[in-house]
Amino acid sequence: MTKPETLAAERPAVTMQQLFNIGLADVAYVKTVRAENSRAYALHSADGTEIARFADRDVAFAASRQHDLEPVSAH
Repeated sequence: MTKPETLAAERPAVTMQQLFNIGLADVAYVKTVRAENSRAYALHSADGTEIARFADRDVAFAASRQHDLEPVSAH
C-alpha cells in the first residue's frame, strides 16, 4: 500500500493562481450589494471581478446564463 506522503509528492503542485482560475470561464457569482440606498445584485466572475449590477436577482441569474455562465449565489 502506498503511503499518503508518497501520493502527495507524486501529484503536480497546483498554484494559488491556478486555483483562482478554476471555473473562471464557467461560473458567475451573484451577490447582494447596497446601491444608492437600495438592494442590488452584483454579478461577479470567478476571480471576483464585478461584471454588472442588476435591480432584480432573477435578471442577474438570467443575464449570467445568457452569457453561458452558471450562476451561483454568494453570501
